[in-house]
Amino acid sequence: MYLCIMEQKRLYILDQVNKLYHRYGIKSVTMDDVASHIGISKKTLYENFTDKEDLVRQVFLLEQDSRCDVLNALKGKDLNAIEEMFEVYKMIHDTYRNYNPAMEYDLRKYYPDLCIRIKDFRRKRMYESIHENLLKGKKEGFFRKELNARTIARLHVFWTESFLTNDMFTFKEITSFTIFHEIFIYHQQGILSEKGRLFFEHNFEKFKATL
Repeated sequence: MYLCIMEQKRLYILDQVNKLYHRYGIKSVTMDDVASHIGISKKTLYENFTDKEDLVRQVFLLEQDSRCDVLNALKGKDLNAIEEMFEVYKMIHDTYRNYNPAMEYDLRKYYPDLCIRIKDFRRKRMYESIHENLLKGKKEGFFRKELNARTIARLHVFWTESFLTNDMFTFKEITSFTIFHEIFIYHQQGILSEKGRLFFEHNFEKFKATL
């Protein structure tokens, strides 16, 4: 029971810190700020995390675990490949809306080793998820039989990473539904079979209503 309560407290702290980092960035949020915001003593904070770097690491790892849980949960639903892609894009859209460039900048500048680990984890998980979805879609007949799943999955990871670090679009444009909508359509039209295109066009308006 005690361990359970301690774990709940740790997860609560991580959730609150994650919100602070997304709002203000990492560098400007001190351990004093964290303790004051949550209403705990610094002693309690350091009982759960050895230092700020440990706190940052656990915040990012928990965020990645949460996204993995969402992706894994999709496998338990009775969804076809296009429906799965709808759900994944909803998650990506939410990520863009909550994205704070300062948080990523601080991570790269002040915690470069951790940044590399997180980037590698994100890239691997994204690639595996997309590749698996593409194979499923080909098997179901929704995606083009001749498409190269490995290449398309890599291209998808590439443009997703590049989209957040480019200077072609403003941050407001990146997080807008208009740009997101066009990229989603662009990607889908390149992989859909005729059967998949019909299903997509029939269900897309219903999908948009969930965003």
